[in-house]
Amino acid sequence: MEKSEITNPNNARNLIVQTLRDKSVHKQEVFSKTKDVFKQLKTTLLEVHNDLLQRTQEEGVRLHFNYQEKGDFEVAFAFAGDTLIFHMHTNVFNFDRSNAIWKTTYVKENENRAYCGVINIYNFLTDSFKYNREQDIGYLIARIFINHEKHYFVEGKRQLGFLYNDFANATIDTSSLTRIIESAVLYSLDFDLLTPGYDQVKQVSVQEIYAHSESLQQRTGKRMGFLFQADNDDLTGNL
Repeated sequence: MEKSEITNPNNARNLIVQTLRDKSVHKQEVFSKTKDVFKQLKTTLLEVHNDLLQRTQEEGVRLHFNYQEKGDFEVAFAFAGDTLIFHMHTNVFNFDRSNAIWKTTYVKENENRAYCGVINIYNFLTDSFKYNREQDIGYLIARIFINHEKHYFVEGKRQLGFLYNDFANATIDTSSLTRIIESAVLYSLDFDLLTPGYDQVKQVSVQEIYAHSESLQQRTGKRMGFLFQADNDDLTGNL
């Protein structure tokens, strides 16, 4: 469109309406597909929860398992000392032009395929919720990107970052969701709690000591005192 056409109020506003219509409709479709996937994820997660609970009980192992839906866009799965929070973002995202996604033939053929919904997976300590330790922190261990065609890829740690990265060909379904959940659980189990440096915890206030019996006020996380991003298992595969 020529500059003179854009500066014409009618043409400019028609362009605005057209852009809003086209982009908004597409984003609504991405959101709807992502929400369908998240609903499917909940069902799959509950199946994994029930199966693990049954298997451990049959072996005589007493472990804590808990599945809890927290609204339309969040679900928690606790297993022993770890809790995974699956959270669907309500917005739709695109990618910076430096991202490898733009180099794929799949996206070059249709740039609308780059618009994705996101499901984040966080790892927390189960005790953080049990004892209401609001200062404790969790870690983003993976995020699932899903477009309007239900093609997907995963950014994440270790196997989560390189096993699920065939955006052009992979469509998300119950089988792939099961594998992602299992990978997230295995990574969390292998992601151990490390003690913070002595200098970080050598001081404590009287108030914290008074509150100690109710809730330990010192911030707790699996990598307190260490940059999680510095772990050498932060792998994301090529799209």
